[in-house]
Amino acid sequence: MGAARPDRAALELRRLDRILDAFSNLSFLVAGDVVLDEYLWGEVERVSPEAPVPVVQVRRESLLLGGAGNVVRNITALGGKCVFCTVVGDDADGRRVIELLENLGVGTDGVMVAQNRPTTRKTRVVATGQQVVRYDRESLEPSSASVARGTEAFVAAALPDLDGAILADYGKGFLSRGLIQKLMRQLREADVPVAVDPKLELLAYHGAALLKPNLREAQAFTGVSMHGHADLERIVAELRKQTAAQNIVVTRGREGVTLFEGDLPAVEVPTVPQEVFDVQGAGDTSIATLALSLRAGATLLEAAVLANAAAGVVVGKVGTATATRGEVRDHLPAIVAAAGRDA
Repeated sequence: MGAARPDRAALELRRLDRILDAFSNLSFLVAGDVVLDEYLWGEVERVSPEAPVPVVQVRRESLLLGGAGNVVRNITALGGKCVFCTVVGDDADGRRVIELLENLGVGTDGVMVAQNRPTTRKTRVVATGQQVVRYDRESLEPSSASVARGTEAFVAAALPDLDGAILADYGKGFLSRGLIQKLMRQLREADVPVAVDPKLELLAYHGAALLKPNLREAQAFTGVSMHGHADLERIVAELRKQTAAQNIVVTRGREGVTLFEGDLPAVEVPTVPQEVFDVQGAGDTSIATLALSLRAGATLLEAAVLANAAAGVVVGKVGTATATRGEVRDHLPAIVAAAGRDA
């Protein structure tokens, strides 16, 4: 079974515009590991006399929500509404995460504060547009039982207003296997479709509406190496066996994405070749756009085209970035053409 080309008649810019407009009617739960992304921006003018390392003259600093927090940022940038569930430490970084969420207009009742762990923080030093070094401060210990109970209670209260949910697991300890299984059960019983971007855990996401690994992750989960399209179909068959996911989208960087919708033939959706400044956060943008699009009535093909457009916007920016609906619209004609139709 080979990969099919997208149906040229299936992609219409006016319909894609209407789908983008419908994002503002949707409310999503995002649950996952928040990261405080710190950037130190500067220039290198000399080498240190103390060691053979560059001396970076820092010109400015920025703090952004990363990890699952970047999924939240992308949903709000695209016009959707969002409630967020995560864990932070009882520290200055945790308070900064809460402040950044409030600035987005996102409620913070779902942010659990833990006494025994730091807020995850990644610091990147960027000089003349290039990342020089990154250092992390984090704990990978599983969250406490009290954090899990608080999370379940928060999600239970939020269920009546949800159109969908995204579980964004970055392997920092918030989404333990037991908590994932409980959240999946809560959401399934409420008929709320779940989109998953897995990193370490897979089996606990049984019954997900959408599974979105990148190619490297898909190979790692299944133990199957990718040499040709037949291998990709073997990889996805194993992913579906383990999760019973309805739809599987494998992101493949510059090559676009490959769609596996139920028992239908695989569909390759290429993207536009372009200069890439930073791939940081592109996966967050993709899953946010895919999940919103599907709940707005898009086909999986239409959702993938919109996700390719949104990801194309963010890889053209430096640092953890988001795409607005306007930016996606500007990018769509070229993406639609690349996917198989002269726009």
